[in-house]
Amino acid sequence: MTSAPVRRRRALVAVVGVVAVAAAGALAVDALRDGRGLPGSDSRCTATAGGESHGFTADRTAVAALVAARAQARGLPPRAATIGIATAIQESGLRNLDHGDRDSLGIFQQRPSQGWGTPAQVTDPVYATDAFYDGLVEVEGYTEIEVNDAAQEVQRSGFPTAYADHEGEARVFASALTGHSPAALVCRLPAVEETGDGLLPVVGDDGLTPRAREVVERAAAELGEEGLAARPDAGGVVVVRDHGADEEGVRAGWALAQWAVATAVGTDVVEVATDGRRWSRDGDAAWVADADAPGPGAVEVVVAG
Repeated sequence: MTSAPVRRRRALVAVVGVVAVAAAGALAVDALRDGRGLPGSDSRCTATAGGESHGFTADRTAVAALVAARAQARGLPPRAATIGIATAIQESGLRNLDHGDRDSLGIFQQRPSQGWGTPAQVTDPVYATDAFYDGLVEVEGYTEIEVNDAAQEVQRSGFPTAYADHEGEARVFASALTGHSPAALVCRLPAVEETGDGLLPVVGDDGLTPRAREVVERAAAELGEEGLAARPDAGGVVVVRDHGADEEGVRAGWALAQWAVATAVGTDVVEVATDGRRWSRDGDAAWVADADAPGPGAVEVVVAG
């Protein structure tokens, strides 16, 4: 429950990056609405960093990925992602709930009656997460004070110390999803269902197949990156985005790559590769060395046709 805010806001396709696309937020809403019965509720993702490992079902991991992605899109430090994920775990169990205490709704259980927004807005995962961060950045010293205390300053919860229970798992997932811990997040997922029509996917005027377009639009809505180049390839399309091989580029590459794995259950992603390693949906749920994988900073995301 959240009281008044502090302040307001198999044809394959290789996708190597993301692009900002208008009106893409609806994809995130559809993919994360409620959480009960969503694809991935019986699959598992694990993040490992600093000697700790924690896991969530794939549908909940996708919510954590969104929360971390919005922090990065806004240029906030990894600490913000840790606070955001810990808060979402406590408030909703990383689910976009359509119910709660009194009129609390969404990932952060924000209350429309307390000025957080309309019911439709607070159950839009991007809007709700941005609204949380709007409040967080107004908390003086939020990067230095305890995670629990920063979260409580925003949420004003009736359970003021409960966020501390989730700091460890939030820190590990934030470290992976912001790219500060490479090859740290893996998911074990079921195979992608075939379309059954035996036809090659249609490539649109933008050079994308429908499934690839969903990945690109969702990445734009959550991560907010720009930069797109596409070319036809083997009945599909290659979309290229290279972050560069410097330290920041490598981190950004891993952030994108692990976001793609974390959201794969809802996007039909079957492979992700960067920095000489590759994760495969039909593999052993691990990042393995691959001489054919892109180099540092470049990311390849393969989507089922």
